[in-house]
Amino acid sequence: MGLSNPLTEEEEAAMVAELGQLRQEHRDLDAAIAALEQVGSPDRLQLQRLKKRKLHLKDRMSLLEDLLTPDIIA
Repeated sequence: MGLSNPLTEEEEAAMVAELGQLRQEHRDLDAAIAALEQVGSPDRLQLQRLKKRKLHLKDRMSLLEDLLTPDIIA
């Protein structure tokens, strides 16, 4: 989606909405991970799954942010 194919308003709005949802889920996972780590003997497998999901969300957020940010030609 570079200069030859700019985003439509609808595509951009959908991406902004998805980005907001992903950010909220990322924050929620942060809280869940922190709560799980506070438990006396946390479930390591569950922690690993949550952290992996959080990393996946971060990657998706970065991709969307890159798509929404126009390239600046220097």
